[in-house]
Amino acid sequence: MGHAGMAATVVRYLRSVGPPGSGPGPGSAAYEPEPSVLPRPDLRAVGEDERAPVGPAEFRTVLGHFASGVTVVTAPPGGGDDGPAGFACQSFASLSLDPPLVVFMVGRTSTSWPRIARAGVFCVNVLGAGQGELCRRFAVSGADKFAGVPHSPAPATGSPLLDGVPAWIDCRIHAVHTGGDHLIVVGRVEALGAGADEGPLLFHRGRFGRLADDA
Repeated sequence: MGHAGMAATVVRYLRSVGPPGSGPGPGSAAYEPEPSVLPRPDLRAVGEDERAPVGPAEFRTVLGHFASGVTVVTAPPGGGDDGPAGFACQSFASLSLDPPLVVFMVGRTSTSWPRIARAGVFCVNVLGAGQGELCRRFAVSGADKFAGVPHSPAPATGSPLLDGVPAWIDCRIHAVHTGGDHLIVVGRVEALGAGADEGPLLFHRGRFGRLADDA
């Protein structure tokens, strides 16, 4: 299956099942298997006989100079015995005012993404300057990330809204596109809010930081 086909499969799945708890099930002709972890693609931007213009290590080093905020993207249980899903995410941005859309990027091999796709909804928890340890908790794989983490259901989707975050954006998945070894997930904003009056948690050159006036 091509890269565009993989993204199309995810979108068709989301459209077929609708919101959690509704839509066709395994016995329906419209049903498609839940999305699985997508394989890392074998992508090349140059010919086989050409030198690759940028190596992965150099790419990471240079792009690491771009400071970003840090979020935790969460989703409610999407069926079966799964609990809530969540992962730390730097690659998040606003996309559109009308309609209100946001976007995040997730690795194709992420184990959290299939569960978020199955739920069809997500909440972006924007982390504050003092929440570096919370980010580290959600950056690991295979552990119970929500153990001991206070949270409540976000108002529109029921996705986990983490206590004490400065801001949150509650969304339904609107579209999924391919982007090399990542997927580009567009969410339509259903609700949002700001809470704690705290500066942002920043990530720069592999380290957490904060604005100077928050120090």
